[in-house]
Amino acid sequence: MSVKQALLALLEQGPMYGYQLRSEFEERTGSTWPLNVGQVYTTLSRLERDGLVEGTGADDEGHLVYRVTAAGRAEVSAWFTTPVPRSQPPRDELAIKLALAVTVRGVDVGAVIQRQRMATIAALQDYTRLKRSGRASAPTEPADLAWSLVLDSLVFDAEAEIRWLDHCEARLRRAAVEGALPPVAQPESTPATREVSR
Repeated sequence: MSVKQALLALLEQGPMYGYQLRSEFEERTGSTWPLNVGQVYTTLSRLERDGLVEGTGADDEGHLVYRVTAAGRAEVSAWFTTPVPRSQPPRDELAIKLALAVTVRGVDVGAVIQRQRMATIAALQDYTRLKRSGRASAPTEPADLAWSLVLDSLVFDAEAEIRWLDHCEARLRRAAVEGALPPVAQPESTPATREVSR
């Protein structure tokens, strides 16, 4: 996630100080990715150094207010019109954990998969409840729609992770049958994965 571009996009709406930017960011993303206010001010300092924002002085309460510059507006425009690259995938802790679990002796990879599947299904159920209640179920304001889109992303990610875990388990079973790995423990019961209504 690019905090830099997100802050610039928010500043296009009008001048703000750090705490306002943090609140606006968290409101629009449903507090899914909380920002540390120190990170906001550090980013603002870098943006100012790079000529993308400028300080306008302090408001009546002493907060240093920033506004976006023309260069900052161009940066935001380029961000919104440029696809997010997939050439350098972000580190995925779960993929790393499973890759290492397969290669480290004494790790019950099947148990690792089962625990993660149960945790992901629980998260998916929480996201589904959030989708059906409150502002995400029938967004009427732009901030509600923004939160609903973030929530949709979380649901899709959780569904994809469950499918990937099922795939990993099947691959491990096949490798065990072929003698490439020790047998994968059979789960006592696998919770059914429900399709989430969108």
